[in-house]
Amino acid sequence: MDMNKLALKLVLVFLLSLFSNSFISQKKYWVKLKDKNGTPYTIANPSAFLSQKSIDRRVAFGIPVHYSDLPVTPSYISQVENVAGVTVLYASKWLNGLVISATNTLALNTIKTFSFVLDTSRVNRYKLDYQKAPNFRPSAEKNEITSSATSSGYNYGVSYWQNKQINVDCLHNQGLRGFGMCIAVLDAGFFNVDGNPLFDSIRNRGRILGTRDFVSGGNSVYDDDAHGMYVLSCMAAIKPGVMIGSAPDADYWLLRTEDTGSETLTEEYNWIRGAEFADSVGAHILTTSLGYTQFDNTVQNHTYSTLNGRTAPMSIAANMAARKGMFVLNAAGNEGASAWQYIGVPADADSICTVGAIDSLGLVASFSSIGPTFDGRTKPDLVARGVDTWVSSPTGQVFPGNGTSFATPVLAGAVACYWQAHRSFSNIKMLDTLRKTASNAALPNNSIGWGIPNMCAIPVGIKNLKLNDALGIKVFPNPFSSVLSIEFTDATNGLKQIQVLDVSGKVLYSEPITTSLSLYNLNLENLARGFYFVKLITSSATLTQKVIKSE
Repeated sequence: MDMNKLALKLVLVFLLSLFSNSFISQKKYWVKLKDKNGTPYTIANPSAFLSQKSIDRRVAFGIPVHYSDLPVTPSYISQVENVAGVTVLYASKWLNGLVISATNTLALNTIKTFSFVLDTSRVNRYKLDYQKAPNFRPSAEKNEITSSATSSGYNYGVSYWQNKQINVDCLHNQGLRGFGMCIAVLDAGFFNVDGNPLFDSIRNRGRILGTRDFVSGGNSVYDDDAHGMYVLSCMAAIKPGVMIGSAPDADYWLLRTEDTGSETLTEEYNWIRGAEFADSVGAHILTTSLGYTQFDNTVQNHTYSTLNGRTAPMSIAANMAARKGMFVLNAAGNEGASAWQYIGVPADADSICTVGAIDSLGLVASFSSIGPTFDGRTKPDLVARGVDTWVSSPTGQVFPGNGTSFATPVLAGAVACYWQAHRSFSNIKMLDTLRKTASNAALPNNSIGWGIPNMCAIPVGIKNLKLNDALGIKVFPNPFSSVLSIEFTDATNGLKQIQVLDVSGKVLYSEPITTSLSLYNLNLENLARGFYFVKLITSSATLTQKVIKSE
């Protein structure tokens, strides 16, 4: 061999060795801080660190701005960042700590000497638990699709039964499709959502409020894993005759927190970042189909004794998210048939809705993870279709997939529709109410919890407000042929706008209201026969009623 080539090869090997050793030596740590002393932020001025939507949610449910809402003290971050060999990757305001990368133990020892540091711990490697959908296969339920889709005002296509099973189609027929509700989806990526035809409607109507990548940084989430796209389709897909999700009129934030190329505890902290962000932008619902159970080093696994909702960082943050007023849903996990069996993290959190999977007959899926938590609480809370759940492929085809990953968004979308009708309910009252409607409410267990929720049932003691009862409003005649009348017995109702929408959510008629009248007559003779929705936007609520044009 030519000596010059040999020398070059040796140099390259040496440099590669140096690079590899440097890379391997970089380890991640959690730095727990003692306080938030010296922060320039104050509880009295929440608009400096929370959006108005987030503040409004707190006001609506009587949730005070808390010390935990304050960002981590900036000077603490800069002092840690200035230590040689240290990079601050993320600061959590809820848990008051930092995730850092350190190249040597000397750097870590230096950080431990800071008076504001409580302790440090190693960030290790976790095993993610979610069940990826199988490859596309042709529909095996064609007869089901064609026979069922005509029994509703919407042509759901393949998604009819997964919506019907929890009765969310009943809400849709009342015009409750998630309008005004914001859902944050935390997942591994949303591949091709920006090009998939099943998401044309939510893109064109601006229903995707934004995206964030908490793994790589920036806002690009459409070129990563497809799992989040599958999940999103269960809620947001709109293509009549093919598939309609459970909340097609909701708004969405798409947040990437999971890196499928590796499994590290960092992803738990990425999730915490995503949850904090979702809170700050005012999301009403946070849904995630991720869960963590094991380390690569089995000595450091989440043991059953840690499943108490108060040990794993992600579970602590999930409870925190719920206590900020968000309705949090998390997949129970797909370990029901394994030796582990149990739910994972953060499904053990006490204030969230943990979702298990059932099949089309309402039978629990063999893979659906079970409870109880270590401290004896019943989990999961509720169940939805997770066996042969119809989801979208990246190109807009649909196929049946399995997993609590898909049961969770089916239910999350339904929760958005239900909450739209009961905006005065807190997230905690929402969960309690949905449990009371469920099929197993009399005897909840650790396979299906309280059971299958009935999104159209109203438990004893809860008034079912219909549009004609609300604010003294009457819409008539229904069905109508050409003119639809809207009468107000209370002229001080604060009406701002009247809209008429088709079943896909497209606004066909819109009239801003500048005067207070007792009767409005809408000439809708040019509309074709079929189902429509009248939407009344008032100063305090958005009310919707289904109407039928008969000729």
